[in-house]
Amino acid sequence: MEIKLKAPAKINLSLDVLGRRPDGYHELATVMQTVDLYDEITLTDNDSGEVTVSCDYEGVPCDERNICVKAAYRFFETCRLPQSGLHIDIRKMIPTQAGLAGGSSDGAAVIVGMNQLFNTKLTPAEMLSVGEKIGADVPFCIEGGTKLCTGIGATMKRLPSLRGVWIVICKPDTVSVSTAEAYQKVDALPKHPCYTDEMVKALYSRDLFMITSTIFNDFELALQIPEVNTIKKAMLDSKARGAGMSGSGSAVFGIFSSERRAKECFEALKADHPETFLCSPIVE
Repeated sequence: MEIKLKAPAKINLSLDVLGRRPDGYHELATVMQTVDLYDEITLTDNDSGEVTVSCDYEGVPCDERNICVKAAYRFFETCRLPQSGLHIDIRKMIPTQAGLAGGSSDGAAVIVGMNQLFNTKLTPAEMLSVGEKIGADVPFCIEGGTKLCTGIGATMKRLPSLRGVWIVICKPDTVSVSTAEAYQKVDALPKHPCYTDEMVKALYSRDLFMITSTIFNDFELALQIPEVNTIKKAMLDSKARGAGMSGSGSAVFGIFSSERRAKECFEALKADHPETFLCSPIVE
C-alpha cells in the first residue's frame, strides 16, 4: 500500500529565546505559521523488516540520521507493532538549514501517514506525543495553522489565523545556519521584553499593521547575517508590510497585502536566489 502526504513549511512570526533550561533545552515563546510550501512524502509498506528512505535533495541523509526514519521507528515502538518494512520517499521543495522546519514537517507527515497506513487509530494527542519525542517542532507540524508555542516549542495554543496576505520566502544561496551555533550566540544576548506577547495581541486584534510591525526573532538579532539584512531590505523596498528571518535561519520572509507586489518581489529575488517562493498562510 502507498500513501502520499504534503508536509508544509512554517515561518516564525515571532521567536523569543527565554533562557536555557536545566535539561539543556531552551525555553521558547514563538508564534508559528504554516504556509503552502510543501515537501511530498510517500510511504510504501513492504515485507523487508527495515525502514529505508530516499530523497531528491543533495545533503539530506538517507539513513538512520534522517528524522523520518527516527519517526518511523518511534511509531512502531509506541504502537507495539511488529516491525514490518517501510520505505519513505521525500521530494523536497522546502530548503534545508533554513529555519522552515522542513525536516520536522517531514517527520510529522510520517507519523500521520503511518497512522493511516497501519490503521493504528492513534488520537491527535497520541500522535503529538510521538512527535514530541522526535523533535520540538514536530507537534506543531502535525497540527499546523497559527499557534503560540511555548516550553521547548511543543506546548501549543491556537491563535486567530493570519489571513488575506501573500508571503515571499527567500533563502540566501550561500548561507546555512548551525542551530547549535545559533543558540550559543542567542545565549549571549542581553535580556529584553518578550515580543511574542505583543504578536499574540496583534493577531487577536486582526490589525495587519500591528502584526507586521511586531515581527521579531532573537536568532536574527544575535546572528546579524548580512545576506539576511540585504534580502529584508529588498522585501521592504518592494512594499512588504513587514519582514524577518524564520527560526534559526537563514530563510527570510516578507508579508505583503498586495498580491501584485508580492509577485514582483518574488520575481526580483528569484533572479539572484533560486530558493525563493511565493506562498500563502495555511488557514485552519
